[in-house]
Amino acid sequence: MLRTIQSRHLIRPFAKYAINKQRHLATVAQDLENAYDVVIMGGGVAGATLACSLASRPSLRQHRIALVEAMDLTNVKQWEPTPDNYSNRVVSLTPGSMGFFSKIGLTKHMAMDRTNGYRDMQVWDGVTDARIHLDSALLKSYNVNNAMEENTIAYIVENVNVQSAALKRLDECRAEGSHIDFIQKVKVAEIERSLENKPQEGEGLDLQDWPTVHLDNGRKLKARLLIGADGINSPVRSFAHIDSLGWDYDAHGVVATLKLDPERPNNTAWQRFLPTGPIAMLPLNDEYASMVWSTKPAIAKALKNVSPKDFCNLVNAAYRMSNVDLDYLYKQIDPTTFESKCDIQEDYLWRESVAKKSLNDQQVLDREYSLPPQVIDVQDKSRASFPFRLRNSERYVADRVALVGDAAHATHPLAGQGLNQGLLDVECLSQLLERGTIEGQDIGSIHLLRQYASERYLRNIMMISSCDKLHRLFSTDAAPVTWIRSIGLNAVDNLDFVKAEIMKYAMGIEYTGEFRH
Repeated sequence: MLRTIQSRHLIRPFAKYAINKQRHLATVAQDLENAYDVVIMGGGVAGATLACSLASRPSLRQHRIALVEAMDLTNVKQWEPTPDNYSNRVVSLTPGSMGFFSKIGLTKHMAMDRTNGYRDMQVWDGVTDARIHLDSALLKSYNVNNAMEENTIAYIVENVNVQSAALKRLDECRAEGSHIDFIQKVKVAEIERSLENKPQEGEGLDLQDWPTVHLDNGRKLKARLLIGADGINSPVRSFAHIDSLGWDYDAHGVVATLKLDPERPNNTAWQRFLPTGPIAMLPLNDEYASMVWSTKPAIAKALKNVSPKDFCNLVNAAYRMSNVDLDYLYKQIDPTTFESKCDIQEDYLWRESVAKKSLNDQQVLDREYSLPPQVIDVQDKSRASFPFRLRNSERYVADRVALVGDAAHATHPLAGQGLNQGLLDVECLSQLLERGTIEGQDIGSIHLLRQYASERYLRNIMMISSCDKLHRLFSTDAAPVTWIRSIGLNAVDNLDFVKAEIMKYAMGIEYTGEFRH
């Protein structure tokens, strides 16, 4: 039984709280304004969408929720898209993730004209040229129903588009009666479980085992449930004494926004596996694409700093030249000045002319359309790089603590599933907290939270492991391995039912984050 509060101005609201047997704080007097049912640390995509998901559920509407973010997100919230100017931070969202966004009222606040779906994907081996062509039209033969746009494999969306929509949706939820506070521009100074001021038997609400978040502005937040959506170096995870297991890859991802040949259609995602790492080009609209190039740190540094002209030619070469030719071009770039010893464009065009020399006109055309459109420019200041890491927390929950997204796990982005896995965490945890509330359970109880962990841990391990194995399989040009890869890719490309299963898994339409019964 919950203890009654014997303060004169608190006893009446708390009595209502006890009588209704609701385990939330919305009806508790304002003296407890720094006590929350849920405190979410991190206002990125995972944290903001989790706040939206909780605030959008009628059974959770009276819970007191706080979303805490260290950065100033005012400009993010007020973001308005600029034509022909795209952020280099984009995500590949599955139809399953977009369906979740629609369910929690997020999509109506998104700039949907900046949400580009594609239905076709070309993936091939840079050593053997064996490839898989994934065409979502194939799914019609298997009676696959997609709740979003028919047979879209994925949607390419700028992070800021999603984050801005989530913050706007939170305002809307607040106007509809949800009790949610957005606290920004504050950092976490410390998280602790304070045992001071423990009430005597029958003297008040016992908050002693609730985590206390000390903010650098002096404010202290008490959390019935503290959720870490605060990234790979999560302070919440550290507070809960949960180890993060894994390793850093010897690879960096170079991102950029590319302008493509307008004479070619741009409705396909292209990914080529090179021994140094995969390069992916994802369509943003008819003329622009987002690139993620996984490669060695030294090459990544060169790609970030060479001239725009050389960079565009290197991207085109990465899709068309052999690994030996690419190695030659890399070595022409001075590692200090990033000037090239040769004319990279002239070298690239000459090698292309040699490759086409023995082909007739139809073969030249077929070759060109089996490759992505030529890159003609790179958006100013869009080049950046970041290291790749593999991480998985030994546990996703502790008493009154849960982890979601990068705070719980991080994987190689070659399959574009990292954020989608985090959103499945969000959806799963939201459903669990809703069910726990309806059943009158304490939403911070470890006994309830373990159900979230048991549902998500194995599935995330499977995705992390799959991406790691793919990375290792394709990060070599050793003859026996490339021979096996070639046979495997060609075999899968000839098996439509296998390709259909791959697409269904990648699209997130078989698993929605819901609990299995």
